[in-house]
Amino acid sequence: MMESLDDAKNELKRVDHLIYVSLKYTRTVDVLLNTINRMIAAYDSMFETLLKKALEEKKIESIPPTPIEKGNKIKNLYPEDEEMSDNVELYFLLRKLYRSQNPEKEQEYRRHVAMKTIVDGTEEIVNIDIITSYYHFMLKFFKRVEELILPEEK
Repeated sequence: MMESLDDAKNELKRVDHLIYVSLKYTRTVDVLLNTINRMIAAYDSMFETLLKKALEEKKIESIPPTPIEKGNKIKNLYPEDEEMSDNVELYFLLRKLYRSQNPEKEQEYRRHVAMKTIVDGTEEIVNIDIITSYYHFMLKFFKRVEELILPEEK
């Protein structure tokens, strides 16, 4: 359980570096995609941590094998928790963004670099400001997961 939490923390450090250093200087869609990939990996580790805790507490019988099932299981474990649900939805969106075919690149090498793509019939735009707000949203979630896993250290 702690290993998964440490993995998430390390991925978040990488995301921080990608946003505040790499993206600041390179400003390319490739760096945006790499950032999204790291965010997905961080969510995977956080969800794994929550599911291991649920398994340990005998709230579930096994950890689901696929990312979609894991996300839905998290939603079912915390049905009243809107923050948990919102983070699972962001995770699903990030996965769709990362896997989208031929994202459109706009203003590469400039401050307003953006990636445009169609996800579920809706045009999605990801730029430095949006990815930064997703990152801050994830950080709040990480702190929440830490509190759930390590309640005695509050």
